[in-house]
Amino acid sequence: MAKVLILNGSAKSNGCTATALEEMVEVFKAEGVETEIVQVGSKTIKGCVGCGYCFANGKCVTDDMVNEIAAKFEAADGLVVGSPVYYASPNGAILSFLDRLFFSTHFNKQMKVGAAVVSCRRGGSTPTFDAINKYFTISGMPVASSTYWNQVHGNSPEDVKKDLEGLQTMRNLARNMSFMIKAFADAKEKYGLPAVETEAFTCFADGK
Repeated sequence: MAKVLILNGSAKSNGCTATALEEMVEVFKAEGVETEIVQVGSKTIKGCVGCGYCFANGKCVTDDMVNEIAAKFEAADGLVVGSPVYYASPNGAILSFLDRLFFSTHFNKQMKVGAAVVSCRRGGSTPTFDAINKYFTISGMPVASSTYWNQVHGNSPEDVKKDLEGLQTMRNLARNMSFMIKAFADAKEKYGLPAVETEAFTCFADGK
């Protein structure tokens, strides 16, 4: 069975972001896709210190939930990252978590499907959406889209439930993501994964 790992970057496990994510979970169930929601935003997550420990040891030097979730990420076919908007950017905890999760995991993420979900009262949703999507696009992960940008609006879960277009966007996102995961699984079996070149690493160390 296909699996999607869902990270809730909100400090509230039953807030606006959770309301959007639960709308997706119902569709995933109908599509036969297994889900697991992990609450990240309420945790104290240390940022990456660039020590390089993970390259030698295969895990982050800070042995917390990042290392625990890494195995779940490797086993998943898709990753949904949800976050509220804090000063036109994601929650700091989810950013620190993603920095370390993506930097310390060296398994192949190619063709795992990624989706960003954003909740906001009013503004700042698009830069938050953009920041999360960058983790996917640097990792060979196709980004799932919907019928609008993946966002809901409201200052409370009750408000979000009134955002009918936002909830519709979540449902369509989950359907598209389910389709992509299933299609990629079929294509991988038939064609294999695309070749990836990694030899070039441009840093202009010679000063030219």
